[in-house]
Parts: sequence; structure tokens; C-alpha cells
Amino acid sequence: MTGRLRKILAGGALCAVLVASGVLGSAAAASGPAHAPAAVADCDIPAPFSGFPLATSTAPSDTSTSIVLHPKATDPKIQCGVTPLTLRQDITYATVAGAGGQPRQLKLDLQTPTAGGPRPLVIYIPGGGFVYADKTGAIGRRTYIAEQGYAVASIEYRTIVDGATYVDGVADVKAAIRFLRANAAAYGIDAGKIALYGESAGGYLASIVGTTAGLPQFEQGANLDQSDRVQAVVDWFGASDLSKLASDFDPATRSSYENSTDNPLVKYVEGPNGSQRLLDVPAAVAAANPITYAGPGDAPFEIFHGTNDRAISPSQTLLLHNSLLAKGVSSTRYVVQDAGHGNLVPDGDTSIPMWNTNQVMNPVMRFLCLQLH
Repeated sequence: MTGRLRKILAGGALCAVLVASGVLGSAAAASGPAHAPAAVADCDIPAPFSGFPLATSTAPSDTSTSIVLHPKATDPKIQCGVTPLTLRQDITYATVAGAGGQPRQLKLDLQTPTAGGPRPLVIYIPGGGFVYADKTGAIGRRTYIAEQGYAVASIEYRTIVDGATYVDGVADVKAAIRFLRANAAAYGIDAGKIALYGESAGGYLASIVGTTAGLPQFEQGANLDQSDRVQAVVDWFGASDLSKLASDFDPATRSSYENSTDNPLVKYVEGPNGSQRLLDVPAAVAAANPITYAGPGDAPFEIFHGTNDRAISPSQTLLLHNSLLAKGVSSTRYVVQDAGHGNLVPDGDTSIPMWNTNQVMNPVMRFLCLQLH
């Protein structure tokens, strides 16, 4: 055991629980928590991937710098139901300009262990193809993380439905970070220990927020005296170069992405009146890409992608991973064999339970524990 890990274990009961459950140890790594609570049902509701075509095939991407996981839909799943949680819903964290310039209140839901505190914070950023941002998603995984001793906030943010661009989405996530830091005492949060966890569009936002701490172009709203810097980023199948989102896909799907002048990607980069292909506005796309901003001092990253993802090319997270490593940022990338795009379920896809297996979630919990304790 390293000196760092001894210090972690001495400093918090959470890591001791994770060791007992096999998350931080080699024994029983897929067996789940030792107390064996009732298993969580698959709570993630299958949803359409708004505004984008699904590929008919995905080319394999390089895994030489990644860790390949081989979960099965029948493997042991994450379990919840033992640790009492307090749920606060619809907390307004910012008031912003929405559709038509009308004021819109952005809200979050917060789960915290009922006993103890203050707790490290994980901010969950939902996906939705830049069209919607439903803070009620991924309830099983969010609850699981909260029951391991974390405060977990799930946030909504502006999308193209609000006339928003990526600048607004990034600003919204940063506003949530600052709000929760400013109100940490009221909510039982450790303001110095914050991680982002995003899926799909949320993974993209987590990545760009994690690489743009303090940049003035993304600073909007209240609590500007609070830092927007986080201590860890978990990116599940997010984009990193929006001009290459379909680079692994079949020619027809790739052409549909690359030649479109009227899809959510175009609007999210160029604005509501955008009418150019992303390939024709490289400077605008570069300004919207997390890999543009990666540099020394960024928080450590943990990245996941399924090999059967037909919505966002698996090479997107590889581009981010390699860029982070080249800039001296700690990054670990996991490739989940045969998994699709999270809760997006094409015919015959069994990837929802794969994403909820202990084999996938254990590395997430180990990473959070090491970075936030």
C-alpha cells in the first residue's frame, strides 16, 4: 500500500468501505458492497438521441493507451438501498436568458447522505444531444455514488432550444459549481472537493469545463468570487472535436454529419442562425473543443467509451485522452467492449445494464475516492 493510499484510508471511512467492497482492492472486485443491499433496477429510461442520425456501423478505434473492460449484461450490478439519503429537488442555482431572451431559472437536484458531512461533491451533467438536459436521468448511478458518501447534484443547463451555444452551456455548469461552493455550508458540501461527471453532451461539457478554469469568456452570472475549478472529471462518451464527431461511422452517416448546415451541432457552435458546415468554420469549432484548452494544471480525467457507440465516435474520447496526456494532464481511458451509447437503446442493444455493472462503476468510484479524499 502506498503512502498516499494510507493517508486516504486514514482520512475517510468512504475509502475503507470501498476497499472492503473490492473497489480499491483486488479481491471481490465485482462482488459489490459487502453489506449486499437490494440491487438497483435499471432506472435509466431509453431515450431518442435528438437531432442526430445513428450510424449503422462503428469502426474500431485504437485501444493501445486505454484499459479495455469486458462486462456482460448479466454481470453483477451496482446496488443501492441501505444508506439513507436526503433529496432536495428543484434548487434554483442561476437565472439566465432563455428562449426569446426571457428569464429562465436553472435548477438542480441534490442527494446527500443523511448522516455526517461535509461531503465531497459530484456534479452530474446529463446528456441530450444539446437539445435537452433532463436532470432526472441516470438516477441509479447517481444514487449509487451518493450512497458511497458523496453529495451528488444533477443539473439542467441551456440547450439549442433556449437559443444557447456551448458558451452558455459551459457558463451554466460553471455557475452551478460556483453556486454550490458559495452555499456549501448550507448543503453539507466540502467546497474544496468537487468532481464533474457527464454523459454524452454532458461528458463534453464536463471536459470543456474541466479544461477552462478561470477563462473569462465563460464566466457569467452570480457568485463570481467563487472558483470554477474542479478536482476531477469523469467523461462518459463525450465529444472532444465537434467537426469529427462521426469520423468512425459508415460513409452515409459521416456525410450526414459533415455536410449538414442545420443540426444541433451547427446551432450549438454557431448559434441559432448558424448556416455553415462545421468543416467550413474551423476556428469556431476549435473554440468549442475541450482539446483546445487542455493544459498543465487541469484536473485529472477518467474517460469511458463503448466500442458499439453509434452516436458519438469512440475516437472522440481517444483524441481527448491523448491530448490530455500530451499536455501533462493525468488521464485514464476505459473502453467498454460491445457497449453502446449509454441509455440510447437501438434494437437488440443490451448496453444499459453493462454501464451499470460493478466492472464499469468500480473504476469510477476508485477514481473519485483517490481524487476527492
